[in-house]
Amino acid sequence: MSTPASKVRIARVYDDTEQDGARVLVDRLWPRGVAKANAPFAEWCKDVAPSHELRRWYGHDPAKYDQFVERYRSELRAPAAAAAFDHLRHLADAGPLTLVTASKAVEISQAAVLADELNHRR
Repeated sequence: MSTPASKVRIARVYDDTEQDGARVLVDRLWPRGVAKANAPFAEWCKDVAPSHELRRWYGHDPAKYDQFVERYRSELRAPAAAAAFDHLRHLADAGPLTLVTASKAVEISQAAVLADELNHRR
């Protein structure tokens, strides 16, 4: 089943929530200032997030984005990350999905890479 490009979106965890289907946190670290009891997302899928080493190396430096995407896609082939990615694919197939991150640079975050993969990889 193919996922229309509009089904997987990205947002900042601190943004106001809208009716946007399932919301899943895709960060490895819990976002600052967000109480677990009041989390504005349905689940936390940290196994799909970049490794600590890759996250630290990247630091959301726009000049490193292309290399980050390549390295991150490689990490997504590891068993735990691949299983987590498949879970996201099933959620996207079931309806609208919003990947949330605490990153200030959402457009160059792992959420953007995941959304691109989910919207275009078949």
